[in-house]
Order: sequence, then structure tokens, then C-alpha cells
Amino acid sequence: MNAREAILGRLKDDSDIDIAAEAAALLGTPERPAVDVAHVEAEFLARLALPSVSASHDVIETISDLPATVARYLDAQGEARALCLPPDPRLAGCDWSGFALHQDAAPDEAATLAIARKGIAETGSLVFETSPQAPMLPNFLTLHHLVLLRVADIVPWLEEAPLAGPQPRAHYWITGVSGTTDIEGTYVRGAHGPRFLHVILLRGDFPHMSEQ
Repeated sequence: MNAREAILGRLKDDSDIDIAAEAAALLGTPERPAVDVAHVEAEFLARLALPSVSASHDVIETISDLPATVARYLDAQGEARALCLPPDPRLAGCDWSGFALHQDAAPDEAATLAIARKGIAETGSLVFETSPQAPMLPNFLTLHHLVLLRVADIVPWLEEAPLAGPQPRAHYWITGVSGTTDIEGTYVRGAHGPRFLHVILLRGDFPHMSEQ
């Protein structure tokens, strides 16, 4: 008996294999990265720090802390306090004095702020939705992509990312900064989008969240 015949014979011989039980076992324990569900925030931050994601982060307690955190980041990067800010009512109550704000992103936009709908601890991914209050284009034109994410919106695995309630026209996922090795195998950061990703975790809630 040659190797081919042995393999085919094994496939045909199911006398010692309970196929149904084997299939049930595979479905019962799907393969996925280990995530400590009791510490999803720490797991998410660990993924952000991976070289393949290469994101930095800050943590704030309340939404009122956001402008100062953004200012500190821009100052550290040597950028002016100019910010492409979406027309999201959740950001309107912040004190943006000292900033030059605008809604339309330029092709060479320096910094853009966006709100992520979900964060995925398994991969360090951010899920965004599109709407008049959440335009997509600025998030791809900018050099520094600043993302606000509630800690309560971090989920362990990809399967838990589907958005509840009415669905947006589109949603998209971002995992880390833009990069490519297309040119002579050399890694180029920011080739097709932001060169820097800075995630700001909000431990508190958005104002009037229960009413939205």
C-alpha cells in the first residue's frame, strides 16, 4: 500500500471516528487568541503597543478632560493646536478655546479627532461608522489620527463587534497606523493614511448618553 492509498483508506474508514462529536467539539471551542475578559482594557492596550499596530494612548476620566489631552499630544508632537473636528454633538460641549477647529480635512491635514464605535481587545482594532456627524475622509487624510473610545465600548473578540440598533450606511475598521512594504521590501509608515494613531480612552460616559 502506497501513501496515497493509505490516506484514502483512512478517509473512508470512519469506524473509530465520531464525526458529529468531533464537529461539535470544534464548534464548542473556536480557535481565537486568548483574551482575559476580566481585563479587556489592559488586553486592548497591550495590542495597541504591538509593533504591528504601533499606537500610543492616553486615558481620561471625563469628556471635559479631552481638550487638554489633545493639546498635550499636539504640543509633544510639535504640531499647532489645529484640529479637524467632526460635527458630533458629543464633542460640542468641550471647551476648545485655544484650538483652531475646522470640519473639512485638507489633503495634508495634520490632526483629526474621531470617535470609535467599538474597540476589539483581540486585535487592537477600532470600529468606526459613517454618518453626517462622522465623516470618513478626514480619518484617512490626516497625519495624526486621534481617536476617542469609551472603555465601556471595548469588547474581547471580533465576534462581539457587530453594532446594536440601526445600522449606519457603512462602517470600517482600523488596526494601527498605515504602512506598506511595497517598495523594495522597506517598511514605509503612513503610506496610505495616518502615520500616527493615538487612542484616548474615556472611562466615563458621554453627556446625556442615556437620552441619545
